[in-house]
Order: sequence, then C-alpha cells, then structure tokens
Amino acid sequence: MIVIVFQEPGYRRGNNGDSVNQTEGPVTVSEGALMTLNCTYQTADFSSYLYWYVQHLNKAPQVLLKGLTADKKVEHEGFQATLVKSDSSFHLQKRAVQASDSAVYYCALSDTVTQGCGGAEHKPRVQMGLWLWAAL
Repeated sequence: MIVIVFQEPGYRRGNNGDSVNQTEGPVTVSEGALMTLNCTYQTADFSSYLYWYVQHLNKAPQVLLKGLTADKKVEHEGFQATLVKSDSSFHLQKRAVQASDSAVYYCALSDTVTQGCGGAEHKPRVQMGLWLWAAL
C-alpha cells in the first residue's frame, strides 16, 4: 500500500504579515516508511506557538502536536516535531506511516491569550491544510 500526501499550493499569510508554508504536494510514501511534512513560518512575534492539527474524515480537527519551547521535541501517537526557532521550522514526522493516518494535516501559527480563570485560549492566526490518504 502507498500513502499519498496532497496539499493546496502556496502558503497562507495572515493580516499581520505572519505566514505558514507547508510541504508542496503530492508526496508519495510507502506504508511503513518515514513520512515528513515540512512546515516553516514567519512571524515578528517571538511568543508565537506552532501547532499540527489532524482532521480525520467527518471529524473535527484535533491538536496533534504543539511546539511551545524552542528545540524541544514533542511526540504523540508516533508523530513527532521539534520547534526550531533558528530556522523557523516545525516539521512533522512519523517513522512508520499507516493507512489509518489518512487525514487532513494542518500546520498553524498562533499566539495564546490568557483567560479569566488562568486558562488559555488557542487563537490560530495562520494555518495551512495538507491532505494525506492511502491508495492501493
């Protein structure tokens, strides 16, 4: 089985000049192989966070990974990414991609604002969609 990654071309730019740029598609990956989805960004706000979202068919997007600290690897369900502020990147990887990973993947840049009870609200400023699905 082969996993094929598609994405809309180009990049997204927010009203404030922030931008997110993802891997150009299509990208073909064999099941069980390493998958890398590149995400680079531009922002003047050094307190910005990076997020990877996953959206499975007929489901709402969910946060897959969030990069809050520079040069710290984050992992979840076999996916990993490291927020590298020196080259403005937050690349998503999975060592052995499976057909069940078929979904839409979004890289998002945001800031976080404090709410009244000390919680935080995620406010995406810029995001980019990436389609990933399995094909025989």
